[in-house]
Amino acid sequence: MPRDTETDAPADFSAIAAQAYTYAMPLLALETFRRRRIENGAMHRMMHYRDLLTPDDRQITTPNNDTLYTDLWLDLDRGPARVTVPGTQGRYISLHLLDAYTNTIAVLGSRTTGPDAIEVTLVGPTASTEGIEGPVVRCATPTVLGLYRILADNPDDVTWPRGIQDEITLDAPAYDGDELPPVDRHASWQSFFTEANRLIRKNPPPATDTEILRRIAPLGIGPDTVFDPSRFTGEEGEAISEGLRRCSDRMARIQASMGRGGAGWVPPRRNLGVYGQDYFLRAVVAVGGLGALPLEEASYFRSGGVGGEPFVGSRAWRLHFPADRMLPTEAFWSLSLYEPTPEGEFYFVHNPANRYAVGDRTPGLKWNADGSLDIWIGHDSPGADRESNWLPAPPGPFQLFLRAYLPRIELLEGRYKIPDPELVG
Repeated sequence: MPRDTETDAPADFSAIAAQAYTYAMPLLALETFRRRRIENGAMHRMMHYRDLLTPDDRQITTPNNDTLYTDLWLDLDRGPARVTVPGTQGRYISLHLLDAYTNTIAVLGSRTTGPDAIEVTLVGPTASTEGIEGPVVRCATPTVLGLYRILADNPDDVTWPRGIQDEITLDAPAYDGDELPPVDRHASWQSFFTEANRLIRKNPPPATDTEILRRIAPLGIGPDTVFDPSRFTGEEGEAISEGLRRCSDRMARIQASMGRGGAGWVPPRRNLGVYGQDYFLRAVVAVGGLGALPLEEASYFRSGGVGGEPFVGSRAWRLHFPADRMLPTEAFWSLSLYEPTPEGEFYFVHNPANRYAVGDRTPGLKWNADGSLDIWIGHDSPGADRESNWLPAPPGPFQLFLRAYLPRIELLEGRYKIPDPELVG
């Protein structure tokens, strides 16, 4: 039986497996997303979402309905990659670079580099920058995901953003792809940890992860080891499997319960996107909101109900913004509605209006005479005179996500309080 190397006591494989599952989950989530998106898992290519996302798009959980996406997949072990993005004449953009663990490397775009064209070379953690001209971003891991977002005001406002997508260039070494099958978080413990350890070896963790790596070492997982499931007895394997199951169930419960119970708006965690050693938050976000931006770029607020009354579409709700209390942003905001899955994921819902979000750019939005704004939420139409401001819901449970892009300081510091929806029917 493997033992803890410091205490010489039998290892608690259930607890260790839960820690290892939490630590490795973002690696698996990102890899699963990559293999869903790219044929044969080939890197060094771009994939464009040419329209605003709808209920039929389920590759990204908790998607926005505000921007077109482009994802760029890189393996910097093959060499540096140069990315060029054209200027956008003031239209909001961001190029969000994530490492293999879903930590933010950098966000380039409207807030940080301005509206002009972006030209940057990405290099791996130990690569030389000799001879490279222009701005360089050193990435924490060889595997990098670049998520490019460009504002599209509505489904009819996609022609110009598509043109910008067409002008994005990626200059990187050739990559032939691989034939490894996808492994998701519901795989057997043997498959999960075999794939997790392959990804950890491919993307060595930072020195700040030394302690968690020490704790999960009895499983034979680490940047310098090869995971061997055959070394465990049947009893140990059952304990490992139980640890994964309990941790997975806990993540799903937390995802499903966040914002529930009618507690009102739940603010984002301050370390969203820049997790440090908060491995559990990192894992939960990887499952329920992969690619979440840091707060300064976009602040995400969520609510599953108000005043002890959970949101269900069979009831009717009104979100009222007084004229002097509009959401304070430097860019734009949107209110999206999602139906939760049992696994803690969130997706848009089909509805007769084909509307999945309402925001300050919604076509035909009607403002009240005093400058205030009402958004009507529910499964049934609020009436013909209010349908311009209607956010349709499923008949059952739903959650609201309020996104503020380039939030102002009063929102970031919590001095601005978002109005709660009120039950009106």
